[in-house]
Order: sequence, then structure tokens, then C-alpha cells
Amino acid sequence: MRQVDLTGADLNLLKLFEALVRERSVTRAGLRLGLSQPAASRALGRLRTMLGDRLVVRGASGLELTPRGEALAGRVTRLLDDARGIVAPAVFDPAAATGRITIAAHDHLSLVVLGELIARFERQAPGLSLHIAQPAGDNVRLVEQGMADLALGTFESLPGSLYRRGLYTDRFVCVVRSGHPGAARGLGLEQYVALRHVTVTISGLGESAVDAALSALGLTRRVALRVPHFIAAALLVADSDMILTLPGRLARRLADKLPIALLDVPLEVAPFSPAMIWHERCHGDPAHVWVRQQLADIVAAFV
Repeated sequence: MRQVDLTGADLNLLKLFEALVRERSVTRAGLRLGLSQPAASRALGRLRTMLGDRLVVRGASGLELTPRGEALAGRVTRLLDDARGIVAPAVFDPAAATGRITIAAHDHLSLVVLGELIARFERQAPGLSLHIAQPAGDNVRLVEQGMADLALGTFESLPGSLYRRGLYTDRFVCVVRSGHPGAARGLGLEQYVALRHVTVTISGLGESAVDAALSALGLTRRVALRVPHFIAAALLVADSDMILTLPGRLARRLADKLPIALLDVPLEVAPFSPAMIWHERCHGDPAHVWVRQQLADIVAAFV
């Protein structure tokens, strides 16, 4: 196809051509566009020069299209419709939406938050599917590289291209098996430190909130087992005399399903405050905004 330079082309004149096709009158076409009859006539002259054809000529019942005008009528209408669709504000109709939303989250937040999210998808956006990405450390890289729409978790410093919104705040509790010797009488700090601990390691970097609190007191605990999954840790504790320290909301969910008991942590530990993060390329996307709002609404109900 021959390359055409559009630098000198006034594409606004195509709107006049569309109006002429519909009205078959220069005067009425001008009125449709807010132009006086002389201004519409001058614009028609420029349109004819730009397209190299008279396009419309007088006929017995008004203006008639030339053969080139006939050939261009449908194409110009489609072109302008496409242009209107491009510049129109983006809208999102959950009921008609299709596609997939990918969220990077470890099993903890998947269990606490995403069950209600998929229930909302089923009720409001049945054509959308939800995919939980394979975790990669703190999942920041997945969001940066576009492999996840959102990530849920706790995050330190973030790249400038990422947005963050806090979700909720939770306190830690201890988890032991039902019938554990410490379950009946509670735990003192000395006993807590002496027990064999299971810890959940996500990124493998940094000090946990529990270890930071112990370190401030000049204490350390005995870590007997490190695992990468919260639910696996809880299952292992349910079958042993080991102890696990978990965010309270997750621990209460697990206690409904497993033979475990919950105890107070015998020291002050910084609260757990998860957030969601997303990339600036998705910030204004209506579907993305809708999903973020659903998550915000879900955690707003947490007490």
C-alpha cells in the first residue's frame, strides 16, 4: 500500500462527509455540526480537495453521492465510530466482563480474603475468572513484570511504579495442638521461648516480627522447622508439640478446621498489616479499579 502523509490532512472534515451522507444537504449537514451554511460550503470545498473528488453532486431530490463518495461512505462511518470508541470514557460492566484477573498471594491471604472475592465474581462478574499466581518471594517482581495484576502481602520499600493500599491490621496469636500441655494453663514468656517453634518463611529475607520482639528483650527462640506455607505449618503443629505464631484472623479460620488451640502471645509483637500493590499501568483501568474496590469492601467488614 502506498504510504500517505497525513500531516496536511484535516480529518475533522470526515465528520462533514458523514453528515452529508446522512442529510443529503449542505445546510442540514452544517447544522448537525454547528456550522453556518457558508462555513459548511467552504468545508465541503476543502473536503473535495483533500479527497480529490466532488463526493456529492446536486440531484433531483437533494445531494447524491458520486461513485467515490458511495465507496467511501461506509468506510468513513466505521472509521469515525472507531474513533468515538477510542476517545469515549472507558467503562466496566461486571456482568458482561470476560477475561482473567491474576493475583499473587501466599496461602495465608488466599484463605482469608480470596474466598469472598471469588464469591463476588460469581455473583457480579460470572465471566471473569480468578487466577492465583505461583508465589515469587514477596511477589513485587510479578507485578512489575505484568505477570500479576495485583499482589497481596506485606511489603517493605516498593519501586516508584507501584501503588500500595493497606488492607487491615491483625494481631498475632500462638497455635498449638488441642491437648497441648500449654493449652490449659496458658503460656509464659519463658515457656514460649523454650518450646520448639515452626516458622513460615516467605522471602527468606529480614527478621520476623516475632524474632524482632524477642530480640528487643535479649531473647531468641528455638526454631525447629521452617516451611514456606502457612497451612502446612498449621497441619504440622496439629500433629506435634511444636508451636506456631500466626496472624489471628488466619489462626481462627484454621481453628475451625483443625484440632488446634489458640493462645495469647506472651510478649508485644508488632501487628500484621497486609496491603495490596499494583502497577501504575493498571491504575486507571476500570476492571482493575473494580477488583481493587471489591477487595477494599471485603476487608472493610473485618473487625
